[in-house]
Amino acid sequence: MSGLIGKKIGMTSFHDASGKAVPCTVVEAGPCVVTQVKTKETDGYDAIQLSYEDKKEKNTSGAMLGHFKKAGTSPKRIIKEFTRFEAGHQKKLGEEVSVDAFIEGEFIDVVGYSKGKGFQGVVKRHNFKGVNDQTHGQHNRNRAPGSIGASSYPSRVFKGMRMAGQDGQRRVKMINLQVMKIFPEKNLILIKGSVPGPNGSYLILERWM
Repeated sequence: MSGLIGKKIGMTSFHDASGKAVPCTVVEAGPCVVTQVKTKETDGYDAIQLSYEDKKEKNTSGAMLGHFKKAGTSPKRIIKEFTRFEAGHQKKLGEEVSVDAFIEGEFIDVVGYSKGKGFQGVVKRHNFKGVNDQTHGQHNRNRAPGSIGASSYPSRVFKGMRMAGQDGQRRVKMINLQVMKIFPEKNLILIKGSVPGPNGSYLILERWM
């Protein structure tokens, strides 16, 4: 299988073979259930749909209840399609995929959403320098954005202008992160380094291909 859906637990340290302490992120990866198998004949492309974490039936629509019932599983909270496969992959509807899909020492990609930081100014959001010296009447302009355009022409602000606004909570993909240790009995995987998002956030783990 090319990937899994998981949840970020937190960070810890792991001692490698040389005894060096390596910072790692603990991720609860799976178990995931195959809730749909797409093929070129029926859907126009090949893909495997995985679902993760149980969800209450009362919070699930009737259409999705039927979708999960067809796979013989309970309603799930997170659904994700994977389109990258190894040669000769075979997955059946309702099959369970666990953390055993990965191998210790291999490199994977991790996709998540960064921590939300709320409404931020240009200094924090876009790394503007600001006005360092309070001279020539600059008493309250230290972190101001400055000019954002001309007046008579074009008489508007161009799209993409770097200004203050909502920061964080963006989709971030980190590539080539090494799998340090796998605990199949607890569905845990230790990934070298940090991954985006706060503790408890959902992650997509994909094999680097």
